[in-house]
Amino acid sequence: MEEVRLQKYLAECGIASRRKCEEYIKQRKVEINGIIITELGTKVNPEKDKIKFEGKEVSQNNKLVYILLNKPIGYVTTSDEQFGREKVLDLVKIKERIVPVGRLDMYTSGALILTNDGDFVYKVTHPKHEITKTYTVTIKGIIKTDEVDKLRKGVDIDGYITKPAKVKILKTDTEKNISRLEIIIHEGKNRQVRRMCESIGKRVIALHRSKIGNISVKDIELGKWRYLKNEEVADILRGSKNKCVSKERPH
Repeated sequence: MEEVRLQKYLAECGIASRRKCEEYIKQRKVEINGIIITELGTKVNPEKDKIKFEGKEVSQNNKLVYILLNKPIGYVTTSDEQFGREKVLDLVKIKERIVPVGRLDMYTSGALILTNDGDFVYKVTHPKHEITKTYTVTIKGIIKTDEVDKLRKGVDIDGYITKPAKVKILKTDTEKNISRLEIIIHEGKNRQVRRMCESIGKRVIALHRSKIGNISVKDIELGKWRYLKNEEVADILRGSKNKCVSKERPH
């Protein structure tokens, strides 16, 4: 077998994405034949070398699993939690070591994929694949037509102009002074939907990710999960190449 870069091999073994595996190498969590490795250019021959991550031997014989979780509010998506907060990994009790694909902040609920397929993580989180994410957003205040148009065209969030988004008004309630929107994006900037709404002067009071690509959590209770079907995994990997441009007018 040909030699491969260490981070690539770790990703293929389902440890994490290549980028995350690079971080693990720098953090001295990986060893080859009993020697801790810190150089990212290191190559391995899996047929000859014994590779360990956090003291446990890794191999490509691991069963690949793909899980869809309906994340509740109050759980963090980080694998390494330093502050004692509840983690999404606590909700999925399986023998395989899995990691979240992307993130949802602590106060956002909804669709989250977890897997031990590092290449899947890399492909799905890379911006070029344009995987759509659908959010139901409740904001304080009654949204105006021009504000919806701004969200659709792209807004400035700390010097970055967001890509065009699909935005639809689902409900307005003048008595409660709230609006409910559906926002579909294919980017994954930190707290992006919240920051988009803040850019037009609207505060998000509830945020739920209902779909990743075409995969919905509407039939999964909060805090529950299921395995993704093979065709669902394939569908997500194909991604959505349709630009998120909406010509709808608010109604």
